[in-house]
Amino acid sequence: MVTQEQRRRQLAREKFLRQQQRRTAARRKAHTRNAVVASVLGVVVVGSVVSYATGVFKNDDNKSDAAAQASPSPSAPSKAPDPCEKPAAGKVKSLSYKKEPAITIDKSASYTMKLQTTCGAIDIDMPAAKAPHTVNSFGFLAGKGYLDHTKCHRLTTNGIYVLQCGDPKGTGMGGPGYTIPDENLKDKRLKGDVYPAGTVAMANQYNAQTKEGRDSGGSQFFLVYQDSPLPPNYTPFGTISDSGMKVLKKIAGAGENTGQGDGAPNATVVIDKATVTKS
Repeated sequence: MVTQEQRRRQLAREKFLRQQQRRTAARRKAHTRNAVVASVLGVVVVGSVVSYATGVFKNDDNKSDAAAQASPSPSAPSKAPDPCEKPAAGKVKSLSYKKEPAITIDKSASYTMKLQTTCGAIDIDMPAAKAPHTVNSFGFLAGKGYLDHTKCHRLTTNGIYVLQCGDPKGTGMGGPGYTIPDENLKDKRLKGDVYPAGTVAMANQYNAQTKEGRDSGGSQFFLVYQDSPLPPNYTPFGTISDSGMKVLKKIAGAGENTGQGDGAPNATVVIDKATVTKS
């Protein structure tokens, strides 16, 4: 017969085991989230070349690991049909510039960047006063056709929820040859270290541990389709229209090609044409 004291000890052991299991699961989830954030949003500028960095929140000198994360494995079969159309005829332009273009936009105005993609149009409202360097840069690049025919090369569906675009190489290693400063990092929308759904922000090489890598944005940006826990280190410069959010969620709904929550989108997401106009 089990005594009350034995029963009490048994219940205490079971409670302790449950607590340990919850803590282990929480640590695993946090580790996964940070790894995804680091590999997706970090870019390292080396001369005029931009590449993924696994060291946004943690230094990692293992080049083979970095290369593996920069190129998601294509071996996993697609589990969802492609909801998008074939890309328009044309090819990516090979363009590079030595320095950031002079600011020519009206800083008191708002601008609209329209991404005509194979999955539908995504309109992005960009108030110039909040991020003048960023808005001016995209106006310059769009005018040169820099983004035309480029792929949105990465989708995350675990930890953070973003589609990353703006790389003419389509590999996470492309950039315009110049960098722009961080801006608008105290935006009121970024409460509680969360980038809300509908936000468009810049990728960069900032390392939160070493406090190095500020002002390193290039042309790569990410579109948030669901509230995502991120520290305010990435310039928020635009807001996606309601119709654009429907397109973005359609892309996200098709998933990514690794089945691990971080890879190339199953949808064929190509920016056929990008334009920036004054609203």
